[in-house]
Amino acid sequence: MYSKWQMAKKYMLYRWHASNSKGHGVHSPFVFNFITQVLNDKRFFYCYETIETAREQLKQDKTLLTIEDFGAGSRIHSHTQRTVKDIATSSLKPKKYSQLLFRMVNYFKPATILELGTSLGITTSYLACGKEDAQVITLEGANAVATIARQHFQSLRLKNIQVVTGNFDDTLPGTLAQLSSIDFAFIDGNHRLQPTLDYFNQLLPKVHEYSVLIFDDIHWSQEMEEAWNTIKAHEQVRLTIDLFFIGIVFFRKENKVKQDFTIRF
Repeated sequence: MYSKWQMAKKYMLYRWHASNSKGHGVHSPFVFNFITQVLNDKRFFYCYETIETAREQLKQDKTLLTIEDFGAGSRIHSHTQRTVKDIATSSLKPKKYSQLLFRMVNYFKPATILELGTSLGITTSYLACGKEDAQVITLEGANAVATIARQHFQSLRLKNIQVVTGNFDDTLPGTLAQLSSIDFAFIDGNHRLQPTLDYFNQLLPKVHEYSVLIFDDIHWSQEMEEAWNTIKAHEQVRLTIDLFFIGIVFFRKENKVKQDFTIRF
C-alpha cells in the first residue's frame, strides 16, 4: 500500500496527464458519450438521498462486530473486532464513485451484476437501484458484515440482491457456475496482485462483447498497479478508462484498435 504522500503525488500526476473531463479532444464516440452522459451527469436520482441517509446511519453505529480476516491465503487468517462506524468511515466507497456506479448501471442496463466485496452494502444498493429488475449477486467474506448489509437492504426494500458469504476462493467459482454470463461486475475484494488477476481470469469466460468490469483502487499499491497494467494488456480487452480510484474495462468489438484512456473525474 502506498503512503498518503505517495498517493497524493500519484493523484496530482493523474490530474495533470488525464484527458479533459468535458470530453474535448477524445476521438472515441463511445468514450465521448460515456464522459458526457455518465461521468458528467449531474442529475439527482431518486435513490441518492435514501442510500446516503443509510450511509450516515452506519457511520454513527457503534455496534461491535467480530470479523474474519482471510489474509493472503485461502483460509481465515485471524479475527478482528471493529465497529460498524469504523468500517463505514474507512471502507465504504465515497458518494462520488458509488453514485457513478449507479449511473453506469442505469446507462448500460445490465441484466446480471456481480460485486466482489459487499462491505456494508452501500455500493450494492446503488448497483441494485440502477436497474431494479437486474439480478445483483454480491460476495462478502465476513459474515457479521454481510448481516448488517442484509438489514440495510431490507430497510431500503431492495429485493433484487443475493448475498453470498464466505471466502471468495470458495464462493466465486460456485457463483459463476450458476451464471450464463456477467454483464457488469464491480471487483472490490483482495487488493493484491494475484487475487485480483485470479478474479479477472475467472470472470473472463463469462464476459461478452458488452460486459463492463470495474476494478477498485487500481493505484492503491504497486501490486494493484501491476494487476491493472496486466488486465489492460489482455488480448480480450479492447478499451479501458482510468479514473484513478477505479479502472473500467470494456470488451466492445467495435473498438478495432485497443485504447486506454485516463480521464479526469
